[in-house]
Amino acid sequence: MSAARPPARAALAARVLAALVLTGSVALADPRPPLSASDWLSGTVEEPANRSGWRPGDPVPRDAVDGRNPDLAESGSVEPVGVTRLGQGNPDGKGTVSPRTAGLPADLWGGSDTATLAELVREQDPQLPALRRLLRRVLAAQLDPPAVTTPGTEGALFLARVDKLLDMGATGAAQELLLAAGPGDHQRFRRLFDIALLSGDEARACRIMDETPGIAPSFAARIFCLALGGDWAAAALVYTGADMLGRIDDDTAQLMAHYLDDAYADSEQTVPEPATVTPLSFRLHEAIGQPLATGNLPLAFALSDLDESNGWKARLDAAERLARVAAIPASQLRQIYVLQRPAASGGVWDRAAAIQRLVEALATRDKPAVEAALPIAYQEMNRAGLGHALADMVGAESATMELSGRAGIIAMWLALAAHQTHTIEVFPTEATEFDRWLVSFASGSTRTRLPRQDPDGAAAILAPAFQGDPQEGLHEIPARLIAENRRGEALLAALADVDAGLEGNLVRAATGLRTLRALDQEDIARQAAVELMLTPRILSLHASGGR
Repeated sequence: MSAARPPARAALAARVLAALVLTGSVALADPRPPLSASDWLSGTVEEPANRSGWRPGDPVPRDAVDGRNPDLAESGSVEPVGVTRLGQGNPDGKGTVSPRTAGLPADLWGGSDTATLAELVREQDPQLPALRRLLRRVLAAQLDPPAVTTPGTEGALFLARVDKLLDMGATGAAQELLLAAGPGDHQRFRRLFDIALLSGDEARACRIMDETPGIAPSFAARIFCLALGGDWAAAALVYTGADMLGRIDDDTAQLMAHYLDDAYADSEQTVPEPATVTPLSFRLHEAIGQPLATGNLPLAFALSDLDESNGWKARLDAAERLARVAAIPASQLRQIYVLQRPAASGGVWDRAAAIQRLVEALATRDKPAVEAALPIAYQEMNRAGLGHALADMVGAESATMELSGRAGIIAMWLALAAHQTHTIEVFPTEATEFDRWLVSFASGSTRTRLPRQDPDGAAAILAPAFQGDPQEGLHEIPARLIAENRRGEALLAALADVDAGLEGNLVRAATGLRTLRALDQEDIARQAAVELMLTPRILSLHASGGR
């Protein structure tokens, strides 16, 4: 694509685009930079520099450049028609689950500032499964908007919640949240469109774009939807005009040319991978027969590999990657593991074979077979960072079989990690005093006596956080936040504090656990403590080979 545009062609392109804008076929999106922390989300279209009534080929008036003349029109588009849903209100108050269902107070955000909360949400990256579950509930809950909103930041918390769900690979939850608030906003629809591209639901997103003039997130998106709807002539016309005016970056323009012109179908020319892969460029590469690998792309892209049309290996890799951070349920990973017999060995094939042997043994309740298969599966899954996924898969099921030896210990630990302590009816002979204490602690016991055996001294540091009234002895910072009705800030800070225990900072983790208890998150706090105390035990067994 040449940077120099002939004046006549540029004038024609300008007139074409002006006509399309006036008829609502294409709209110029909000020029403000996105509030998202996810760089891979597709960008918006910037407003043109032509802000006066000048004609192509004429000098641009000075006051049209700096915008100081109030008598000049802001753009050549008609005044948009405002459409507001009844009761739509502040998107920061939107959610998909009620506060009661989420186990949170409706006024969690209280007197906090919207911008502060949005930044805290973007910073969250909990590794403990219990904390990830709590964060998911916080992000999806329908809570009262923050009391303090800096001018221009209304809705920033909502967008931060959506973006964090996308970063966590929870595209379904993010889509539901966006639909709850309605797509009638450029920033919200842009995310909804991206999710639709990743989930294969682009037809519905394009339908919303057609029915809502002025909401198209970019010219490239509008061109894609025109072509998807079968109007290739209009798509080519908009593409030509947008490309002539430089409204599409060179990488996207090249992709669009291959997508729209079937002359490239028999060409051996390869389109290079863009520096930043957006959902639209990802789909366009797929459409022209040059699909991109998702291994190095953000989590949300891996969801496209779960489609049944993909090969088993691609589905296995994507499912493991997503299950590792609980972006999909462990049951879905288990289903994909048993689809076929491994045709090779090593890596994911060994894990699939180990899970298949274990699932078959559990299905027949063959105790010796389970005792032989469980340690191998445990070792393979832990090596790949999928120990918690294995716990959710078979923790409760294996704990009820009263296994012996290493398998019995593993089954007990898996039930603990899966928060299924009620399934541990009989302790294995090899269970230590610490194992028995930990099961009692996980079940909600308030006994103050600590076990003599205490790996890494974790119990001695973490268990006291569950003794007495959590308000007593609370650290001064969370105590002040709670007293100032800024409980949401205290909760988000506590997640980071507890997660620090994985890096060895158990004192900080204990502070976070007490804060969670003070915020009525007793069960989550206790399960997070169990996960922290299990870690050295799991690592020691993993180092010994799991057998």
